[in-house]
Amino acid sequence: MNWAFLQGLLSGVNRYSTAFGRVWLSIVFLFRILVFVVAAEKVWGDEQKDFSCNTAQPGCHNVCYDHFFPVSHVRLWALQLIFVTCPSLLVVMHVAYRDERERKHAEKYGEGCRKLYKDTGKKRGGLWWTYVLTLIFKIAVDATFVYLIFYIYEGYDFPNLVKCQEEPCPNVVDCFISRPTEKRIFTIFMVITSLACILLSFFEVLYLVGKRCKEGIVRMCKSQKFCCRAGRCFICLQSNKLLHFTMDISRNQPLPPSSHVISVVMP
Repeated sequence: MNWAFLQGLLSGVNRYSTAFGRVWLSIVFLFRILVFVVAAEKVWGDEQKDFSCNTAQPGCHNVCYDHFFPVSHVRLWALQLIFVTCPSLLVVMHVAYRDERERKHAEKYGEGCRKLYKDTGKKRGGLWWTYVLTLIFKIAVDATFVYLIFYIYEGYDFPNLVKCQEEPCPNVVDCFISRPTEKRIFTIFMVITSLACILLSFFEVLYLVGKRCKEGIVRMCKSQKFCCRAGRCFICLQSNKLLHFTMDISRNQPLPPSSHVISVVMP
Protein backbone atom coordinates (compact mmCIF):
# COMPACT_ATOMS: atom_id res chain seq x y z
CA MET A 1 0.00 0.00 0.00
CA ASN A 2 1.41 3.34 -1.07
CA TRP A 3 1.03 5.57 1.99
CA ALA A 4 3.22 8.24 0.34
CA PHE A 5 0.30 8.96 -1.98
CA LEU A 6 -1.98 9.65 0.98
CA GLN A 7 0.68 11.84 2.56
CA GLY A 8 0.99 13.95 -0.60
CA LEU A 9 -2.78 14.18 -0.88
CA LEU A 10 -3.29 15.37 2.68
CA SER A 11 -0.38 17.79 2.45
CA GLY A 12 -2.08 19.42 -0.52
CA VAL A 13 -5.42 19.84 1.24
CA ASN A 14 -3.62 21.30 4.28
CA ARG A 15 -3.50 24.65 2.45
CA TYR A 16 -7.29 24.88 2.49
CA SER A 17 -7.84 23.67 6.06
CA THR A 18 -8.66 25.60 9.20
CA ALA A 19 -6.63 25.34 12.42
CA PHE A 20 -8.76 22.37 13.48
CA GLY A 21 -8.11 20.72 10.13
CA ARG A 22 -4.34 21.15 10.45
CA VAL A 23 -4.37 19.57 13.90
CA TRP A 24 -6.47 16.74 12.47
CA LEU A 25 -3.90 16.19 9.71
CA SER A 26 -1.07 16.11 12.26
CA ILE A 27 -2.84 13.46 14.32
CA VAL A 28 -3.58 11.38 11.24
CA PHE A 29 0.07 11.54 10.10
CA LEU A 30 1.88 11.11 13.38
CA PHE A 31 -0.43 8.98 15.47
CA ARG A 32 -2.34 6.94 12.93
CA ILE A 33 -0.54 6.43 9.63
CA LEU A 34 3.01 6.33 11.01
CA VAL A 35 2.06 4.14 13.97
CA PHE A 36 0.11 1.86 11.66
CA VAL A 37 2.94 1.49 9.14
CA VAL A 38 5.84 1.28 11.60
CA ALA A 39 4.40 -0.76 14.46
CA ALA A 40 0.86 -2.05 14.06
CA GLU A 41 1.48 -4.13 10.92
CA LYS A 42 4.42 -5.88 12.59
CA VAL A 43 2.48 -6.61 15.77
CA TRP A 44 -0.32 -8.30 13.79
CA GLY A 45 1.98 -9.88 11.23
CA ASP A 46 2.04 -13.25 13.01
CA GLU A 47 -1.53 -13.32 14.30
CA GLN A 48 -2.69 -16.53 12.58
CA LYS A 49 0.67 -18.26 12.68
CA ASP A 50 1.07 -17.88 16.43
CA PHE A 51 -2.59 -18.45 17.30
CA SER A 52 -2.37 -21.90 18.87
CA CYS A 53 -4.95 -24.30 20.26
CA ASN A 54 -4.35 -27.35 22.43
CA THR A 55 -5.72 -29.81 19.89
CA ALA A 56 -4.45 -31.58 16.79
CA GLN A 57 -7.88 -31.92 15.17
CA PRO A 58 -7.56 -30.89 11.51
CA GLY A 59 -9.36 -27.64 10.77
CA CYS A 60 -10.04 -26.77 14.40
CA HIS A 61 -7.25 -24.20 14.52
CA ASN A 62 -8.48 -22.35 11.42
CA VAL A 63 -12.13 -22.44 12.51
CA CYS A 64 -11.34 -21.08 15.97
CA TYR A 65 -9.16 -18.35 14.55
CA ASP A 66 -11.88 -17.29 12.11
CA HIS A 67 -14.40 -17.27 14.96
CA PHE A 68 -12.38 -14.92 17.17
CA PHE A 69 -10.82 -12.84 14.36
CA PRO A 70 -13.36 -12.69 11.49
CA VAL A 71 -11.61 -9.58 10.14
CA SER A 72 -8.04 -8.56 10.81
CA HIS A 73 -7.53 -5.40 12.85
CA VAL A 74 -4.84 -4.30 10.43
CA ARG A 75 -7.13 -4.55 7.41
CA LEU A 76 -9.92 -2.73 9.22
CA TRP A 77 -7.57 0.11 10.15
CA ALA A 78 -6.20 0.24 6.59
CA LEU A 79 -9.74 0.60 5.22
CA GLN A 80 -10.52 3.20 7.87
CA LEU A 81 -7.49 5.32 7.00
CA ILE A 82 -8.28 5.12 3.29
CA PHE A 83 -11.93 6.09 3.74
CA VAL A 84 -11.02 8.91 6.14
CA THR A 85 -8.26 10.48 4.07
CA CYS A 86 -9.52 10.09 0.51
CA PRO A 87 -12.54 12.46 0.87
CA SER A 88 -9.98 15.25 1.16
CA LEU A 89 -9.37 14.64 -2.53
CA LEU A 90 -12.79 16.18 -3.21
CA VAL A 91 -11.62 19.50 -1.76
CA VAL A 92 -8.47 19.47 -3.90
CA MET A 93 -10.49 18.56 -7.00
CA HIS A 94 -13.00 21.33 -6.30
CA VAL A 95 -10.21 23.91 -6.01
CA ALA A 96 -8.64 22.56 -9.22
CA TYR A 97 -12.03 22.92 -10.93
CA ARG A 98 -12.22 26.55 -9.81
CA ASP A 99 -8.69 27.21 -11.05
CA GLU A 100 -9.58 25.73 -14.44
CA ARG A 101 -12.73 27.86 -14.69
CA GLU A 102 -10.70 30.94 -13.80
CA ARG A 103 -8.10 30.10 -16.45
CA LYS A 104 -10.70 29.58 -19.19
CA HIS A 105 -12.49 32.78 -18.16
CA ALA A 106 -9.21 34.74 -18.42
CA GLU A 107 -8.48 33.24 -21.84
CA LYS A 108 -11.92 34.18 -23.11
CA TYR A 109 -12.17 37.74 -21.77
CA GLY A 110 -8.53 38.68 -21.27
CA GLU A 111 -6.23 38.90 -18.28
CA GLY A 112 -7.69 42.20 -17.09
CA CYS A 113 -11.25 40.92 -16.85
CA ARG A 114 -13.12 40.55 -13.60
CA LYS A 115 -12.28 37.32 -11.81
CA LEU A 116 -14.90 34.70 -11.08
CA TYR A 117 -13.47 34.08 -7.59
CA LYS A 118 -11.58 36.41 -5.32
CA ASP A 119 -9.65 33.41 -4.05
CA THR A 120 -10.21 29.96 -5.57
CA GLY A 121 -9.09 28.29 -2.35
CA LYS A 122 -11.36 30.29 -0.07
CA LYS A 123 -14.22 28.31 1.40
CA ARG A 124 -17.21 30.07 -0.15
CA GLY A 125 -20.19 28.78 -2.06
CA GLY A 126 -19.87 25.22 -3.30
CA LEU A 127 -16.39 24.75 -1.86
CA TRP A 128 -17.76 25.47 1.62
CA TRP A 129 -20.37 22.75 1.22
CA THR A 130 -17.80 20.33 -0.17
CA TYR A 131 -15.50 20.94 2.79
CA VAL A 132 -18.28 20.57 5.38
CA LEU A 133 -19.66 17.40 3.78
CA THR A 134 -16.19 15.82 3.77
CA LEU A 135 -15.92 16.58 7.49
CA ILE A 136 -19.28 14.96 8.17
CA PHE A 137 -18.22 11.94 6.13
CA LYS A 138 -14.98 11.64 8.12
CA ILE A 139 -16.91 11.75 11.38
CA ALA A 140 -19.29 9.03 10.14
CA VAL A 141 -16.43 6.79 8.93
CA ASP A 142 -14.40 7.03 12.14
CA ALA A 143 -17.46 6.46 14.32
CA THR A 144 -18.53 3.48 12.19
CA PHE A 145 -15.15 1.75 12.38
CA VAL A 146 -14.81 2.37 16.12
CA TYR A 147 -18.20 0.72 16.57
CA LEU A 148 -17.34 -2.13 14.17
CA ILE A 149 -14.21 -3.03 16.13
CA PHE A 150 -16.21 -3.05 19.36
CA TYR A 151 -19.06 -5.06 17.80
CA ILE A 152 -16.97 -7.65 15.94
CA TYR A 153 -14.50 -8.35 18.75
CA GLU A 154 -16.96 -7.68 21.60
CA GLY A 155 -14.79 -4.96 23.06
CA TYR A 156 -11.23 -3.73 22.82
CA ASP A 157 -9.65 -6.33 25.06
CA PHE A 158 -7.45 -9.29 24.14
CA PRO A 159 -7.68 -12.14 26.68
CA ASN A 160 -4.71 -14.42 27.15
CA LEU A 161 -6.93 -17.50 26.85
CA VAL A 162 -10.07 -18.06 24.77
CA LYS A 163 -12.41 -21.04 24.75
CA CYS A 164 -13.48 -22.50 21.43
CA GLN A 165 -16.10 -25.16 20.75
CA GLU A 166 -16.71 -24.67 17.05
CA GLU A 167 -16.98 -27.63 14.70
CA PRO A 168 -14.93 -29.71 13.86
CA CYS A 169 -13.27 -29.30 17.29
CA PRO A 170 -13.90 -32.49 19.31
CA ASN A 171 -14.68 -30.57 22.51
CA VAL A 172 -14.05 -27.21 24.17
CA VAL A 173 -10.44 -26.36 23.40
CA ASP A 174 -8.17 -23.69 24.80
CA CYS A 175 -6.65 -21.22 22.32
CA PHE A 176 -3.93 -18.69 22.98
CA ILE A 177 -3.50 -15.30 21.26
CA SER A 178 -0.04 -14.06 20.40
CA ARG A 179 1.05 -10.83 22.17
CA PRO A 180 -2.33 -10.05 23.75
CA THR A 181 -1.08 -7.14 25.90
CA GLU A 182 0.71 -5.45 23.01
CA LYS A 183 -2.30 -5.82 20.76
CA ARG A 184 -4.58 -4.47 23.48
CA ILE A 185 -2.42 -1.36 23.85
CA PHE A 186 -2.33 -0.68 20.11
CA THR A 187 -6.09 -1.23 19.77
CA ILE A 188 -6.91 1.22 22.56
CA PHE A 189 -4.42 3.72 21.12
CA MET A 190 -6.00 3.57 17.66
CA VAL A 191 -9.49 3.92 19.12
CA ILE A 192 -8.46 6.96 21.18
CA THR A 193 -6.87 8.66 18.17
CA SER A 194 -10.01 7.96 16.14
CA LEU A 195 -12.16 9.57 18.85
CA ALA A 196 -9.81 12.57 18.93
CA CYS A 197 -10.20 12.98 15.16
CA ILE A 198 -13.98 12.76 15.53
CA LEU A 199 -13.97 15.57 18.10
CA LEU A 200 -11.69 17.76 15.98
CA SER A 201 -13.86 17.30 12.90
CA PHE A 202 -16.98 18.03 14.96
CA PHE A 203 -15.47 21.24 16.35
CA GLU A 204 -14.39 22.25 12.85
CA VAL A 205 -17.95 21.83 11.56
CA LEU A 206 -19.25 23.96 14.44
CA TYR A 207 -16.60 26.59 13.71
CA LEU A 208 -17.44 26.76 10.00
CA VAL A 209 -21.19 26.87 10.57
CA GLY A 210 -20.85 29.48 13.33
CA LYS A 211 -18.59 31.63 11.17
CA ARG A 212 -21.01 31.44 8.26
CA CYS A 213 -23.96 32.41 10.49
CA LYS A 214 -21.99 35.36 11.90
CA GLU A 215 -21.08 36.57 8.42
CA GLY A 216 -24.70 36.26 7.34
CA ILE A 217 -25.90 38.40 10.24
CA VAL A 218 -23.24 41.03 9.53
CA ARG A 219 -24.18 41.19 5.83
CA MET A 220 -27.85 41.47 6.70
CA CYS A 221 -27.18 44.34 9.09
CA LYS A 222 -24.99 46.19 6.59
CA SER A 223 -27.64 45.92 3.90
CA GLN A 224 -30.23 47.73 6.07
CA LYS A 225 -30.75 51.49 6.37
CA PHE A 226 -29.59 52.86 9.73
CA CYS A 227 -30.84 55.92 11.61
CA CYS A 228 -28.52 57.25 14.30
CA ARG A 229 -29.63 59.24 17.31
CA ALA A 230 -27.89 59.97 20.61
CA GLY A 231 -25.05 57.57 19.98
CA ARG A 232 -27.31 54.71 18.95
CA CYS A 233 -28.11 53.31 15.54
CA PHE A 234 -31.51 51.91 14.66
CA ILE A 235 -32.70 50.09 11.56
CA CYS A 236 -35.49 52.21 10.14
CA LEU A 237 -38.44 50.49 8.55
CA GLN A 238 -40.71 52.02 5.93
CA SER A 239 -43.63 51.81 8.31
CA ASN A 240 -41.70 53.93 10.83
CA LYS A 241 -43.04 51.67 13.53
CA LEU A 242 -40.99 49.03 15.16
CA LEU A 243 -37.18 48.68 14.75
CA HIS A 244 -36.19 45.05 14.44
CA PHE A 245 -32.55 45.50 15.35
CA THR A 246 -30.95 47.90 17.82
CA MET A 247 -27.22 48.53 18.12
CA ASP A 248 -25.75 50.52 20.99
CA ILE A 249 -22.61 52.19 19.66
CA SER A 250 -21.44 53.76 22.88
CA ARG A 251 -22.34 50.69 25.00
CA ASN A 252 -22.38 53.00 27.99
CA GLN A 253 -26.13 53.01 28.49
CA PRO A 254 -28.41 49.99 28.58
CA LEU A 255 -30.98 49.81 25.81
CA PRO A 256 -34.47 50.89 26.87
CA PRO A 257 -36.80 47.95 27.36
CA SER A 258 -39.31 47.51 24.61
CA SER A 259 -41.51 44.66 23.53
CA HIS A 260 -41.09 45.83 19.96
CA VAL A 261 -37.28 45.86 19.74
CA ILE A 262 -34.93 42.94 19.32
CA SER A 263 -31.35 43.80 20.33
CA VAL A 264 -28.34 42.38 18.55
CA VAL A 265 -24.93 42.31 20.21
CA MET A 266 -22.42 43.48 17.63
CA PRO A 267 -18.71 42.58 17.93
